[in-house]
Amino acid sequence: MPLDYIRLVLTTLCTLIQVAQPVSAQILLKGNITDAISRQPLEGVSVILLPGRITGTTDQTGNFNFRHIQSTPENIMVSSIGYETKTLSFADLKSQDFHIALAPQIISLNTVTVSTRAGEQYRPISKTDIALRGVNNSQEVLRIIPGIVIAQHQGGGKAEQIFLRGFDADHGTDFREDVDGLPINMPSHAHGQGFADSHFIIPETIESVNFKKGPYTAAKGDFCTTGFVDFVTKSSLPGNSIKIEGGMFNIGRVLGLFNLLGRETKARQQSWYMASEYRYADAYFDNPQHFSGFNLFTKYSGKIAEHNYLTVSATTFYSKWNASGQIPDRAVSEHIIGFYGAIDPFEGGETYRTNFNAQLITSNDKGDLFKNQVFYSNYHFDLHTNFTFFLVDTVNGDEIRQQEVRDLFGYNGSYEHHGYLGNTKVTTEFGVNIRTDLTHHSALSHTLDRYITLQQIKLGDISLTEIAPYASATFELNNRLRIYAGLRFDQFYHRYDNKLPNDTTLPGIGIYKANAQTISPKLNFYYQINETTQLYLTTGKGFHSNDTRAVVVEKGAATLPAAYGADLGTVFKPLRNVLVNASLWYISLQQEFVYNGDGGDVSFKGNTRRMGIDLSGRYQPTKSVYMDVDLNYAHGRTSGRPKGANYIPLAPVWTSSGGVTYTTRHGFNGSLRYRYIGDRPANEFYSLTATGYFITDAVINYTRPKYAIGLVINNMLDTRWKETQFDTTTRLKGETHPVDEICFTPGTPFAAKLNITFYF
Repeated sequence: MPLDYIRLVLTTLCTLIQVAQPVSAQILLKGNITDAISRQPLEGVSVILLPGRITGTTDQTGNFNFRHIQSTPENIMVSSIGYETKTLSFADLKSQDFHIALAPQIISLNTVTVSTRAGEQYRPISKTDIALRGVNNSQEVLRIIPGIVIAQHQGGGKAEQIFLRGFDADHGTDFREDVDGLPINMPSHAHGQGFADSHFIIPETIESVNFKKGPYTAAKGDFCTTGFVDFVTKSSLPGNSIKIEGGMFNIGRVLGLFNLLGRETKARQQSWYMASEYRYADAYFDNPQHFSGFNLFTKYSGKIAEHNYLTVSATTFYSKWNASGQIPDRAVSEHIIGFYGAIDPFEGGETYRTNFNAQLITSNDKGDLFKNQVFYSNYHFDLHTNFTFFLVDTVNGDEIRQQEVRDLFGYNGSYEHHGYLGNTKVTTEFGVNIRTDLTHHSALSHTLDRYITLQQIKLGDISLTEIAPYASATFELNNRLRIYAGLRFDQFYHRYDNKLPNDTTLPGIGIYKANAQTISPKLNFYYQINETTQLYLTTGKGFHSNDTRAVVVEKGAATLPAAYGADLGTVFKPLRNVLVNASLWYISLQQEFVYNGDGGDVSFKGNTRRMGIDLSGRYQPTKSVYMDVDLNYAHGRTSGRPKGANYIPLAPVWTSSGGVTYTTRHGFNGSLRYRYIGDRPANEFYSLTATGYFITDAVINYTRPKYAIGLVINNMLDTRWKETQFDTTTRLKGETHPVDEICFTPGTPFAAKLNITFYF
């Protein structure tokens, strides 16, 4: 089946590329669309020629073009979520090369159309959600994505644990995260493969969230098993603001957003702004967390020439914290500690990351796009944890320290070409992703009181280079059927300089090398029944890489496990103010070798299969009231194991989130939200249960032109719940025998905080 599938994708891709190449026809109509206030280009605006409803969309530079139009259109209609809809008379246009400015307006589902673009089935939901729901804190960044459940091990100091489509994706192993094209996931990380700490993103700077579920996009490779998200930061700010927050458990935050260029530069499509925040929290644990974090972000966006658009951004982020960590059930039930207590009070960590990101987009008169992006990150990580307490070392305890210093270099380049075969548009894209990760002294140590080293378990330098060319083509038939075919090749070069003579997985000090490669085909179909209904069938092969320390041990074997997936779904509007996305999905993940960052060993993981249903609904009964609900079901099992012993540990079965939002331009607005995850197996036998929870949160704001006052309440009902749960064998001090049971991190109790924002 995989070989036949690859042949089918190759045949389709070659056909689409061939029909696209010979076209050099004259453009009959082209234009540019920008935001009327910021003057920044608008991507994804629908441009419809009437009559006939010939549809196009703007690219990243706000440009659109039409060729091979059989007859002169009478009108041109342009629309985008969050902006006014304009209908212009073609006869009144002074030029066939014109500019349109759209004014922002409050989003209404009445004006939202089901996207006709291939692969854009989630765009109406994501654009609507972020505009109407907003982002209230750093964790809400990921919760925007329907179906995702996140959990925090250390109160905000570490990357969240991610659950999606029946996967415990750990901290990012099976879910890819980017921001403005800059990768967030860290391969061969000291704590876990694909570690994706997104806390350096300031929530108020997010403009939109592009996400897709499943491994169906050629431009996205490593870690894109269950899907990916690309956070897009704002190109400009509407004005300056200062925000001050404070609340229970000594929580405080100060945020500033400032334009660095004058108003006159907006007319020239130039923008440069800075955002900075400082956070502090003791949190709700018995041992104060003393979390402190600092963020600084700046971004320039501008049209530097007629066909060139440049964006440059830089980030620096630092955080430090103490943590209570995971605690065993018996420690609470036997009153050894309280529900918010700690067995090892010396857990915690420190991390910082500095990023530089630059992208130049060049267009030509034919509407083709050339994208060149370079990025760099310098990253430091130092984490202290204790999962088993006194299981191994009954005297000093089992505390471990995980460290790394990393330099990340990368380049993303692509060429997008628009061709025609008759009246049929063919869009081809050729690109390459290159990244190199260099770590210095990646270490795992057995420690006491954080900094006293008792035993070195792992110590070495990692060098990992990934080179991934890809190609794709989208064939648009009669403005209804779209076929997307893509092919991606990933080549990995692993090098590990082992500096530890007693490493248990390697024969001695020295340099170890291994290579691995994989081919990932994609084939998707989108059928537009009408302007309110789209059907889609998406298929593809994805993968996630494994830690270099596992790859060199296994000499590259089974270290790029394939994930075969398929989605059959629909996006439709049964009513003008109702939007629905529903899909049936399937993912099969190959067996693999996994490096355990907490133990320094390599283990074998079998083949798994998952299938499920995703359902998202959006309803806007009035202009000011917005309701949303996401309901997700997943059934997953490990292949080749007997029934009753084939459960996938921590795999979510039922998850749901939703809420009601009341929004106005000025005055009172707010939202009431819930999140739910059902009981799920904690181990392969389901002898232990990771218990579910239902949590409600609320946000109330009073907004005026010059200021806003807000109240955020987490866990309104003061539910006692377990945020993370694991089946872990532990031994407490003085116990003669270890115990296998649930260990957990408690979730937040009732917590309220106030904020005030000044606009100027």
